[in-house]
Amino acid sequence: MLTKRIIPCLDCDLQVPEGRVVKGVEFKEIKYAGNPVDLATKYYEEGADEIVVLDITASHERRATMADVIDMLTENVFMPICVGGGIRKVEDYIKMLRAGADKCSTNTAAIKNPELLTEASKVVGSQAVVIGIDAKRRYISNPDDAPDKVVVETDKGFCWFDSSIYGGREFTGIDAIQWAQKCQDLGAGEILLTSMDGDGTQNGYDIELNKAINDAVDIPVIASGGVGKPKDILDVFKKTDVSAALAASIFHFNQYSIGDVKKYLKDNNVAVRL
Repeated sequence: MLTKRIIPCLDCDLQVPEGRVVKGVEFKEIKYAGNPVDLATKYYEEGADEIVVLDITASHERRATMADVIDMLTENVFMPICVGGGIRKVEDYIKMLRAGADKCSTNTAAIKNPELLTEASKVVGSQAVVIGIDAKRRYISNPDDAPDKVVVETDKGFCWFDSSIYGGREFTGIDAIQWAQKCQDLGAGEILLTSMDGDGTQNGYDIELNKAINDAVDIPVIASGGVGKPKDILDVFKKTDVSAALAASIFHFNQYSIGDVKKYLKDNNVAVRL
């Protein structure tokens, strides 16, 4: 049986030389959470399976992610690292992998130029090409109101999922489920799926979103956005077939440790690496 992965996420503002980890609510209300090297080292020692480092300012300000922060981080951290933010061309993938990352996540650049996924997968391999999808619910009264979208019935009514870019600052009108399928076809090897409705709220993952995307593709899906307690992680593993759960707030602010979460999951019959 494949074990489920627990992945802390470092949303980084890399405008300062050493970087700083921040956390927001629904991609806004940003507050300071710590130093990326210190937090990554802590999570590695606690038994995290991977870590995601996202430069949340890169796409918005059209800057490149800073490889030297990743280089510093990998001096103490020996687990898979995924880097995102400002990954716009194949050379960016190569630069990040050389700095010590194992894979790179892109969102805005892939929507602007979908062939980037194909080009990158040919050069670095699909296992290193992660597509980030930041999705928001768009409610409709009737499925017929959105004939060109994949409409999902939720406990709050019918909706489709809109893909956003530039760190949630701009919406594209692209159906997230259809986009996930296209990304898989183009060469992406994994999906980092964030619910914009859930991000930072600690109200639980968007189960309908994660189930819909996971069921539509064959590549692994990382659930992100909304975790507030270990039961939220248990729920997304029990109610969907996602491969991993990403969390930030509950770890950054010492509500729970990685060990706490993994013990809880194991006690509830979820296979995890201890």
